[in-house]
Amino acid sequence: MEMYNSASTLWVLVAAALVFFMQAGFAMVEAGFTRAKNAGNIIMKNLMDFSIGTPAFWIIGFGIMFGSGNAIFGVFDPMVLGEYGLPDGVPLPAFLIFQTVFCATAATIVSGAMAERTKFISYIIYSFFISAVVYPISGHWIWGGGWLAVRGFHDFAGSTVVHMVGGVAALVGAKMIGPRIGKYSETGEPQAILGHNLPMGALGVFILWFGWFGFNGGSTVGMVGDDVIFLTSNIFVTTNLAAAMAALTTMIVTWFRYKKPDVSMTLNGALAGLVAITAGCDAVSPGGAALIGIIAGIAIVFGIEFIDKVLKIDDPVGAIGVHGICGALGTLLVGVFALDGGLVYGGGADLFITQLIGIVAVALWVAVTMGLLFTIIKATIGLRVSEAEEVTGLDVYEHGLASAYADFTPMISTVSTHALAAASEYPAGMVPEELAVPVTRKDSGSTKHPDAKITKVTMIIRPDKFDKVKTAMHKIGITGMTMTQVLGCGMQKGSHEFYRGVPVDITLLPKVKVEFVICKVPVELAIKTAIDSVYTGNIGDGKIFVYDVEDVIKVRTGERGYDALQDE
Repeated sequence: MEMYNSASTLWVLVAAALVFFMQAGFAMVEAGFTRAKNAGNIIMKNLMDFSIGTPAFWIIGFGIMFGSGNAIFGVFDPMVLGEYGLPDGVPLPAFLIFQTVFCATAATIVSGAMAERTKFISYIIYSFFISAVVYPISGHWIWGGGWLAVRGFHDFAGSTVVHMVGGVAALVGAKMIGPRIGKYSETGEPQAILGHNLPMGALGVFILWFGWFGFNGGSTVGMVGDDVIFLTSNIFVTTNLAAAMAALTTMIVTWFRYKKPDVSMTLNGALAGLVAITAGCDAVSPGGAALIGIIAGIAIVFGIEFIDKVLKIDDPVGAIGVHGICGALGTLLVGVFALDGGLVYGGGADLFITQLIGIVAVALWVAVTMGLLFTIIKATIGLRVSEAEEVTGLDVYEHGLASAYADFTPMISTVSTHALAAASEYPAGMVPEELAVPVTRKDSGSTKHPDAKITKVTMIIRPDKFDKVKTAMHKIGITGMTMTQVLGCGMQKGSHEFYRGVPVDITLLPKVKVEFVICKVPVELAIKTAIDSVYTGNIGDGKIFVYDVEDVIKVRTGERGYDALQDE
């Protein structure tokens, strides 16, 4: 009877749970970096990656990847019923679930690169094939005793096996499906399409960073003996150092290139460092990990720019740069910084050449198979949604979902006349006679005050000035108003900013629109009070628009004109 080790088994299961939680991180990053009208579709695709990948890997993929077949292919072992060479003290079910969550990670990388324009059914078909066949075969070459493993290729936790496989598939898919509508101008210049929720994307990055300790540390597949315990601890250190140094480096690079530190690109930088260190997290020193992070932090900025501006491939979340470029780069750097065999430590070029051969072989395998698969899908059921569906959003057309934020509306608040009337220094609508400005207008329909002039005043101001405006208006008797939070810019075109390295021609800045209709309070008094409450003398103080109002009707009573604006 085989003896299992409780510490090793527990660690593998905990690590598997951490890697599974990374699916939530991918979902948050992809949803946050894309538009709200497609958020439900993004979440659904990430859910299906794991839900489809689990049975596909169980029935087909695991045997192909870890079965004792030949140098290219394992065995077909439906439902994993055969015998496998397992890590010491770890039962087959624990190893199976650990490898399943890795498979799902490779599959989900493509979701972000092809986001906002891919048919859901087409994505499901892709997800099945990469989990069942494409990922397991290249995985067999490296982790299943295949030809690259025999040659000495080193990829401890999956920079190539998992991340580059997903990154190359993302590159092929994004290229074949084409850019989103409006991504490139008629002259081919990239246009910024801003993600709808950057905090959500940041949360996703932190979740991924957290899960990566299981991704890399769990790849020891054991926790017995001083050597393994020290190795796992050191992997935590190298993983964290690479991520932190990459994020720091990306921040500095974007600060110089775009004049300000780019938030979304820096988030990608942290992920780039994590991907790059994954291959050699067990083989490099903390210093080597820091250098790998720095290199990845530089590469991700120029890699994303190259993909976006030179190759003209639309990748909304930077998946190709993070997983494809940095996955390959991190694998290659093992041949440079590995303590045993790296160029820096006098190991010669053998390991470096082996790493390069493995990268090229896996990239070609994935590019050819994914190119063939996407071509078949495109020629049959189609790969891309229609233009109308893309413009409206995939949530509506693909899932019948009116909005991923069905209970959310733009932040609009209406100030109640009755609730705020007490704040006025004068009785509701009454101002001292000396302030009154006699004005007349044509009959508004009111029988009591046919000459009353009704005016609408609209103010576009800085958000931080609203409370001051509200208080000032109350003091002169204007107690009913509507405030809407809006985005806008004046003739100065707002600030000239960058989003992921792409200039945003016109930055719409947060503003507040305040509207009120008056008939008793003199218009000039309202305007003077408004100006006094928002003036700073700087660009962006805002504007005030004054309109004649033809008529006002109170819906409940039918009163019109002057009478419709009065309190009960």
